[in-house]
Amino acid sequence: MVQKYQSPVRVYRYPFELVMAAYEKRFPTCPMIPVFLGSDITSEFHSEDGAVEIIERRCRLNVDAPYLLKKIVNVDYVVFLQKNHLDRRQRTLRIDACNESFSSRLTIKEFCHYYVHPENALWTCFEQSAFLEIKSFFGFEASVEKLAMKQYSANLAKGKEIIEHYVNELISQGITNIPIWSESSSLSTTTTTTTTNQNQELITLSTNDDPSLLAARRRLSSQDASNIFTSSSPPKAAALAATTAAHFSALSDEVETFQIDESSQEKQSVGNIDDEYIRRYVGQLDPFEESCLVQLRKWIAETHKGKLPNDSHLLRFLRARRFDIEKAKENVCHSLTWRKKNCIDPLLMDYEVPEMIQRFFPGAWGGNDRDGRPIYILRIGDIDVRGIMKAVHGEDVWIRHILYLVEEGLNKCEENTKLFGKPIR
Repeated sequence: MVQKYQSPVRVYRYPFELVMAAYEKRFPTCPMIPVFLGSDITSEFHSEDGAVEIIERRCRLNVDAPYLLKKIVNVDYVVFLQKNHLDRRQRTLRIDACNESFSSRLTIKEFCHYYVHPENALWTCFEQSAFLEIKSFFGFEASVEKLAMKQYSANLAKGKEIIEHYVNELISQGITNIPIWSESSSLSTTTTTTTTNQNQELITLSTNDDPSLLAARRRLSSQDASNIFTSSSPPKAAALAATTAAHFSALSDEVETFQIDESSQEKQSVGNIDDEYIRRYVGQLDPFEESCLVQLRKWIAETHKGKLPNDSHLLRFLRARRFDIEKAKENVCHSLTWRKKNCIDPLLMDYEVPEMIQRFFPGAWGGNDRDGRPIYILRIGDIDVRGIMKAVHGEDVWIRHILYLVEEGLNKCEENTKLFGKPIR
C-alpha cells in the first residue's frame, strides 16, 4: 500500500531569514507539537564562509496509537532521521526526513522546501511532499496506514501556525529583520532593528545584488513593506514599519528598473498553487483534499495539451470519486476526450444562436442570486413548444444550444468567483 501527499504552496509574508530564525526555535523540542518529544544533533557542517549549513538530527515522535498496537510492537515512540540543508546564498532550506524505526516494514519519506517567493523577495514559500509505503506490519497494515495519514494531516494543519507563532515571538522581542547573507559586507543589506533604537539608519542593498531582489523591492509600496509586521507588534516595531516603508519608497527612485528573471518564475513547477488561492477560489479543504487537488492538477498540466479544466471542475471529479486520484484521472480523461470530440472548448467564441431560437425561446440571464450564483430565467409558460420545434429542426441544434448555455453559466460562475472573492458554484 502506497500513500502520497503533496501540499499546496504555503506563503509566509515575512522575509526568508526571519522565517528561518523562527524555524530554528522549534528545536530541540517544540511545546506546540505534543507528538514531538525532542531531537538530538548527530552531525553538523558549516562552510567557511557561513553560507551553507547542513544539520542531521534524530527526532523522537510519540505515536498516538491504540494501547494494544503499542504493546505488540513494543515501542513508546518512533525515531525519524532529518537532514536540513540551508543555503543562505540561494536563500533556500531543503529538509529530507525518513523513518529509522520499523524501516524494514514500512517506508516514510518527507521532503520540505523553503524558498523566497518568486514575485516578492520579502515573502517566503513552503512546499511539502511525503511518501508512505507499508510492506508488512504484524497484520495491522490498514490500521497503521489510516493512523499515519490521520496524524500526518493533523500535524500539517499546525505547521504554518507554529511558524507564525515564533515569528510573532521574535517580533515581540524586537527582532523584525535579519540581514541577508552576502559574500562581502559592502554588498549586503545590514538592516537591523531593535526595540531600543527605532531610528537606526537602514543600509540598502547595493545595485550589484540580485536584480530580481531589487526589482521586487522597487515594486513594494508602503503598504507592502508594512505587511512585514503584524498587528500584534509592539509600538516601536510599528513605528519602524513606517520607517521601512519610507525606505523602500525612496529606494524605488534611486535604483534602476530591473525585470524579474524569468527563471525565477520557472522555479515553481506546474501544478503548484498556494493555500490562499485554494481558500479563495476553490473553498475550504482539509490537507488530504488539498493534496489530491494539487496532484491531479499537476498530472493534468503535464499530460494534457490544450485548455485545462479549472480547479473547481477538478474538485468535482475528485469528490465524485471520493478523492480516489486514479479514478478521478480516468473520469477527467473521458471528459476531456468528449469535449474535444464535440468541440466544446471553442463553443463560447464560435457558436451563433439560431435566429428562430433568439426570437421565440423566452430565456435569458438575469443577474445573480444573493450568494453570487448566476440566474437563468426561462419563462416556460410562454413557450410555443410545437411551433418552435417545427421552426428549429433536429435535436442536435437544441443540444448544441443547451451546451452553449451550460458553458456560459460555468464561465459566469468563474467570473463571479473572481468578483466576489469566494467560490461560486
